[in-house]
Amino acid sequence: MKKDMIGKGFHILTKPIGPICNLNCKYCFYTEKKALYPEKKDFRMSDEVLEAFIHKYISSQQIPEIQFVWQGGEPTLMNLDFFHKVISLQKKYADGKKIINSLQTNGTLIDDKWCKFLKENDFLVGLSLDGPAELHDLYRIYVNGNPTLNKVINTLYLLKEYEIPYNVLLCVTKESSKYPIKVYNFLKKLGVEYIQFTPVVERIPDDMSAQIGLKHASPASKNDENQQKLVTDFSVEAGSYGNFLIKIFDEWIQKDVGSIYVMNFEWALEAWMGLPSTICIFSKQCGRALAIEHNGDIYSCDHYVYPEYYLGNILVSNPKEMVEMNKQKAFGQNKESSLPEVCRECEVKFACNGECPRHRFVRTYDNKPGLSYLCQDYKKFFRHIHKYMKVMVQLIENNLPASKVMDVIKGPLVITKK
Repeated sequence: MKKDMIGKGFHILTKPIGPICNLNCKYCFYTEKKALYPEKKDFRMSDEVLEAFIHKYISSQQIPEIQFVWQGGEPTLMNLDFFHKVISLQKKYADGKKIINSLQTNGTLIDDKWCKFLKENDFLVGLSLDGPAELHDLYRIYVNGNPTLNKVINTLYLLKEYEIPYNVLLCVTKESSKYPIKVYNFLKKLGVEYIQFTPVVERIPDDMSAQIGLKHASPASKNDENQQKLVTDFSVEAGSYGNFLIKIFDEWIQKDVGSIYVMNFEWALEAWMGLPSTICIFSKQCGRALAIEHNGDIYSCDHYVYPEYYLGNILVSNPKEMVEMNKQKAFGQNKESSLPEVCRECEVKFACNGECPRHRFVRTYDNKPGLSYLCQDYKKFFRHIHKYMKVMVQLIENNLPASKVMDVIKGPLVITKK
């Protein structure tokens, strides 16, 4: 397959049960999407929608690997029969392409039957886990209010037992941002090797969002006054997320490089190596990572499932045509074109690129719109790690493992270029 063809792929995040979940996580941005379907009683993806999606998603892309990510709500509320159909349809329409499946789950419904299926079908599992009980169970609770951590840890051990590849997605809230080392050591004690730290930033609803029953503001909201103060009480505070990452990075760079993989640090290393970002939030442009709802509705992005970002329905439209629509192209290009001048001149732009547009609701020092709420966090973090990233890049360029950086910062190891 030609390299130029590989770069033309796109991704569709799948919501087979829409916003329905068996938990009531207080910070969740997605369960509120029930308000977009006020007449709906059943949010389960139909066989018709499933087959149309799998067929069109695979056939519309000339790339060697097609990645499916099943998310929610909670996708395991769709029983195993549904996922057996998924595998069957993927085999039917694969047409020689490699199919890769990932499941993002809260972990509370995974049992031995699920693990056997996941193992047999080579699923990668993303497990939501927010740290020790006082942090995890603060927000991640069952609908009846009961805590979930013990069940999630049991699932983690099950995944290990069945040798299912998994990573932990940890949401950083206002509260958890105060305890970076406690959180990191908790994950280390559990034996977690792959971690992603995701900042929780949600705005309280503006009038437009409130009118349709949403609990958070749409990214299209243009309210500018005191936006820093309009985030929810569980959102990480501006400045705290950067400190959180720095504290963990300093621990990791001394002890764990090569044995624990923190995706936030891996993404940074890509930038210092001059590689294109593999994650949309740090890419120059976006727009090639869409989301499909239970009924086949497709939206510009997982975080933009709002009426104004609706692109079409899989039953009547081709996903490639939706990706190439002028509306969607403009959505993706706007990430770069709307950057404030201060961002264009920033020394860490190469690593940040303004971050995710949904967080860009703050005004700059010269009162221009479009600055990320997390600007000071990323600027502080990227400046802090700069010298270490330079060493790791030099090691890699000399065919040495990046983990040698731990020796460099401890002692007099000298790296000589070949």
